[in-house]
Amino acid sequence: MEKLTLVIGNKNYSSWSMRPWVLLKHFKIPFDEIFIPLGKPESKQNILKHSPAGKVPILKHGKLVVWESLAIAEYAAEIFPEKNLWPEDKEARAVARAVSSEMHAGFMSLRKTCPMNVRANKPLAELTPEVKADVARLSALWEDCRKRFGQGGDFLFGTFSIADAMYAPVIWRIKTYALPISGAAQKYCAAMLDLPAMKEWQKAAVEEPQAIP
Repeated sequence: MEKLTLVIGNKNYSSWSMRPWVLLKHFKIPFDEIFIPLGKPESKQNILKHSPAGKVPILKHGKLVVWESLAIAEYAAEIFPEKNLWPEDKEARAVARAVSSEMHAGFMSLRKTCPMNVRANKPLAELTPEVKADVARLSALWEDCRKRFGQGGDFLFGTFSIADAMYAPVIWRIKTYALPISGAAQKYCAAMLDLPAMKEWQKAAVEEPQAIP
């Protein structure tokens, strides 16, 4: 099998790049990495060399190009079925797909108000009602997944899965902006921050020289 290539943006800022990167790293799926700095005049043109969508991340596998985080995760799950990137149980897998899609399409107020910035420490003095609602939903969602499916480990469905990778950038938003979450959700965040792939991403983000205003 040809080796995968993952095109990503800045580790400090690119939440969408983080998702498949952490997923592949955790499951020890080998890949080459192409880094394209964001926020520069030439950034868009350099990304367009790899995908007509003009956004990162991008997975390249031979002649195949996959240009969206959840689609990349699904493709990895298909070509590495033995890795069990989704939960093995049918019911858990269905819920894992639902919560992954909810992350993909939702939490817009949280994203807008609290962009990912791994290096920063910016506690918010006050949250808008919309951000409060997003944070409350996160706590409830994580607690529900842990209660129903998390008995086999520290993650949403016990062992680490695509669903956890989809929520990985939110962990940094909670840490950076000191967002108020429930005790059970705090335990989940701690487990995520202790994941070796997350630590590796954080180290690289801290060492990045570029700062985007």
